[in-house]
Amino acid sequence: MKISINRLKKYIALTESPEEIAALLTRSGLEVEGVEEFVSLPGGLEGIVIGEVLTCERHPDADKLSLTTVDIGAGTPSQIVCGAPNVAKGQKVVVATVGAKLYPTSGEPFEIKKAKIRGQASEGMICAEDEIGLGTSHAGIMILDTDLPNGTPASEYFEVSQDQVLEIGLTPNRADAASHLGVARDLKALLGRAICLPEEKELSVEKSGSAISVEVQNPIDCPRYAGVVLTDLKVGPSPQWLQNFLRSLDLEPINNVVDITNFILHDLGQPLHAFDADKISDGKIIVGKLLKGTPFVTLDGKERKLSGEELMISDPQGGLCIAGVFGGNHSGVSDQTTSIFLESAYFSPDVIRKGSQFHGLKTDASFRFERGTDPNMPVYALKAAVKLLQEIAGGKVASEIIDLYPEPAQDFVIEVSYGHINRLIGKKIAPAEVKSILESLDINVENETEEGFTAIVKPYRVDVTREADIIEEVLRIHGFHQVELSENLRTDYLAEHPVKDLNKLQYRMTEMLAGQGYFELITNSLTKPVYAEKSGFLDPASNVEIFNKLSEDLGVMRQTLLFNGLEVLAHNINRRQTDLKCFEFGTVYQKTAEGYKEGRRLAIFHSGNRSAESWLEPAKPFGVPDMLATAERIMTRLNIQISKVTKIEESPFEVGLSLKIGEKEVGKIGLVDEKLLKLAEVRQEVWFGEFDWDLLVKKATGLKKFEEISKFPEVRRDLSLVIDKSVTYAEVEQVANKVGGKLLRRIGVFDVYQGDKIDSGKKAYALSFYLQDQENTLTDKVIEKTMSKLIQAFQDQVGAIIRS
Repeated sequence: MKISINRLKKYIALTESPEEIAALLTRSGLEVEGVEEFVSLPGGLEGIVIGEVLTCERHPDADKLSLTTVDIGAGTPSQIVCGAPNVAKGQKVVVATVGAKLYPTSGEPFEIKKAKIRGQASEGMICAEDEIGLGTSHAGIMILDTDLPNGTPASEYFEVSQDQVLEIGLTPNRADAASHLGVARDLKALLGRAICLPEEKELSVEKSGSAISVEVQNPIDCPRYAGVVLTDLKVGPSPQWLQNFLRSLDLEPINNVVDITNFILHDLGQPLHAFDADKISDGKIIVGKLLKGTPFVTLDGKERKLSGEELMISDPQGGLCIAGVFGGNHSGVSDQTTSIFLESAYFSPDVIRKGSQFHGLKTDASFRFERGTDPNMPVYALKAAVKLLQEIAGGKVASEIIDLYPEPAQDFVIEVSYGHINRLIGKKIAPAEVKSILESLDINVENETEEGFTAIVKPYRVDVTREADIIEEVLRIHGFHQVELSENLRTDYLAEHPVKDLNKLQYRMTEMLAGQGYFELITNSLTKPVYAEKSGFLDPASNVEIFNKLSEDLGVMRQTLLFNGLEVLAHNINRRQTDLKCFEFGTVYQKTAEGYKEGRRLAIFHSGNRSAESWLEPAKPFGVPDMLATAERIMTRLNIQISKVTKIEESPFEVGLSLKIGEKEVGKIGLVDEKLLKLAEVRQEVWFGEFDWDLLVKKATGLKKFEEISKFPEVRRDLSLVIDKSVTYAEVEQVANKVGGKLLRRIGVFDVYQGDKIDSGKKAYALSFYLQDQENTLTDKVIEKTMSKLIQAFQDQVGAIIRS
């Protein structure tokens, strides 16, 4: 769920930063998963100003170009070469200054630089609407009718909207917070500030004679149904502020009528539905159920067979809408609509959930109805929507408000004990603070005694029906972080803490590596002192010496698994077994100033060819991709994510990679230095990796389990990125995984290019992105949106240029 900070400020005064607001909400139980910046136009027209053409002459060396001087409010006029046929002296124009980045309607973004065009200096660009993303016209430059002073940012003239948007992971019990008003209510309690709720205004009938009658056949499924008729509507695009609000929430504007219903839904949490009044037969709405198997065509054009259990909004001729879920194709608002019946209702969560589940339809309306909306909100929301329809679409109220509410919802009455509050929270909270918290949440406190009180909870708080719920409300506003831990507090009665079976983890890893064609090594923990003395990366002073040595060759405990493994490889290579994949679990030892320490390690060895020579293809030697692939398999098996891969050039490697989890190095892989191979008498290249097995076990979250293959298709999209040579693939992958989210299943590289077709110091990656939704078939809109986010992230975070 997305929440606009700008809209929140209409309800409550906020001086805190979005990050501070996010922390407050998360602490109180509304987990903020991220804060995104929204700009209604890409780049926010930064660096683009209003200017005035002071002079305009033909370019001396080009017939189709004009040489202009433009006042951009900088004191000295700027000389700009312009190719538009309609540029002229005295015009107010849009000017992109030097350094501005333009985001055209089509094509790639580009930066304005000082240039010479046919021998004349040009310091900026006079813009057409498509060049700054405002439209598609390129017939000429934009000519403005404005008195704004020269140098005024174009963002002011075009009313560019900037906002911060909170992404809240709403839990099922917090249906009351599924709106801007709901979040504002929590902030009211957290910050101790009042919220400003617009006053409910009475409606007067402006044009009578268009009443719609309503019959509710299932009052249990529909306890409240309200509606009103509006006529003389002009359906068209919404004003810019409304479009910007919807786009900030990732909603696409449709028309002013539908946009207003969406605005009210996200603002107040009350879903509305607009029917074309002229398409309601006999002027009658029937709220009830239709026969099983009845065909019904929804707004997406699909014919669906009704189950007979879903609640329907119908007229005497048939269904108009699956109540609270999805509208019908026949009765929807179109460009030709002039009259509507606007519905605002409270539906039983159970019946909405059944209809949504049966038809596989998850909408913003069903999301709220099936969790529970406010039964006292429908008329208030209806009036707020009518006011907007009058202002934006020119609508006239043509009937009295219909409000069928035979049994108004009652407040929840809950008896609460102070003793229970203090026992469950784990600390004593003063009764005055308890009362203050509850009243800030619109929960009235009555019948107070020394032992407790009666809490009166409004029905929109569908999750607060018991004493324990009241105590939870007190705790989340008081703050979990303010409950001190007792010195003798035990957690074993709260949750299970399964002990990791180290032998099982090692056995499963051995199984996996053996299945990949590796042979296991088991070598002696004793080794030669000379290895530490001549290796250059081991400290001889850290050797753990044996008092009663059997021989000098077995005089110390090993500090690394490298040399014991190299000895095994040398033994096999000398016997013409040159293609080797091996691994070893073993303990390493060191002497320190404090005493001795030891740790478990996992070593991987590659040497020779990964595939043998054949008539189909030549032999392929091992390389760093093979080592990295094995490292990734190890991490995947343990449910661990490598967070950082960096290049290293240090012993024992000629070239290698450091693998980190967070800021801790979990292992190194690379090509073993030639002098170390000679030390162990190995006569061919060896790739080696050593992992801190103790750290891996500590970070492991359990062995990777099998998961069901998705029944929804996977989609592949390719991109070619030109980036600096200093940018690693790991950095590109990290950006992609962060931005792609759950839809991005994996990334592949199918080409790497460095050559004369791109700038020196650059390289090109051809990447394939595999997208898949585990719950739905991906639409073109979702795919394009995801790829656009990836492209933008690559451009902003790794300086990539997208090759077409």
